[in-house]
Amino acid sequence: MKALPEKLDLVLETVGRVIVGQRTPLEKMLIALLCNGHVLLEGVPGIAKTLMVNTLAQALSARFSRIQFTPDLLPGDLVGTQIYRHETGAFETHRGPVFANMVLADEINRSPAKVQSALLEAMQERQVTLGGQTHKLPEPFMVLATQNPIEQEGTYALPEAQVDRFMFKLLIEYPTHAEEHEIMRRVARTAPVTSVPPAATLDEVLAMRQALDAVHLDEKIELYILRLVAATRHPARHGLEDLAAYIRFGASPRASIYLALAARGHALLHRRDYVVPDDVKAMLHDVVRHRIAISYRAEAEGLNSDALLDRIVERVPIHDVGASHAAARP
Repeated sequence: MKALPEKLDLVLETVGRVIVGQRTPLEKMLIALLCNGHVLLEGVPGIAKTLMVNTLAQALSARFSRIQFTPDLLPGDLVGTQIYRHETGAFETHRGPVFANMVLADEINRSPAKVQSALLEAMQERQVTLGGQTHKLPEPFMVLATQNPIEQEGTYALPEAQVDRFMFKLLIEYPTHAEEHEIMRRVARTAPVTSVPPAATLDEVLAMRQALDAVHLDEKIELYILRLVAATRHPARHGLEDLAAYIRFGASPRASIYLALAARGHALLHRRDYVVPDDVKAMLHDVVRHRIAISYRAEAEGLNSDALLDRIVERVPIHDVGASHAAARP
């Protein structure tokens, strides 16, 4: 157990040779990879989202593929197609860029629903059907999709049911003043460093997944997770009557599943073989923020899902005060 967190630290340290700051989102990308999940990244242009993912792939010896989503993109451009070879008189399978270990779907909301659904199907099934034949995607396989939060003209918003397939929604923030100063020193040159040597292998990543499953998750923590998720669906049943008017619908069961997995990953990253409540709290917003829909009243009052989750964390007890299963019941 001890060697695995040290290996993860080495990966993050290696990525840090190119990426300044952003330690927290990088840690959560690693957790998502260990949990066999996918990530939705949201942030303004120019804050190195693409470089971050590419550098992480290099550090993990992973095959990286970047797909720029545009309105004229077709599903075949993503998953591949059958090409007729006149010389042989037969069709030849051409695999698309989705056949990689880490796939960056840049500005996923720039393409229409048919293309989005092709990617999301690959995410869910982890396979692609071409010419009547099923092709398994590489293992590990992870999609990191980006969205621009400030420019919505000409975009196709992902439906809630498709957004729910992403394990995390990470908000990538601006760097601090000191971090931006260091970025300027490193990058403001004709040939900045953009590559790093491998710090881990894909076999080691798969071994880390087995270690993740061994992290102990006590039943009391499981019930705490269930209470947090249930509070997004029925706030009044959990002493949060004042929040009921702000939530149109709450998180799906995927939230409970992913929150339990993410809490294990956070514990592993912090050199523990057991989960504590702080692991759950640390991952709650990233797992749940895109799984609850806020009402117009919440928008009018300037509240977002993160603000509502803050209130839920403050008021949902860690230790059950009554019958555990009754409190967790949706």
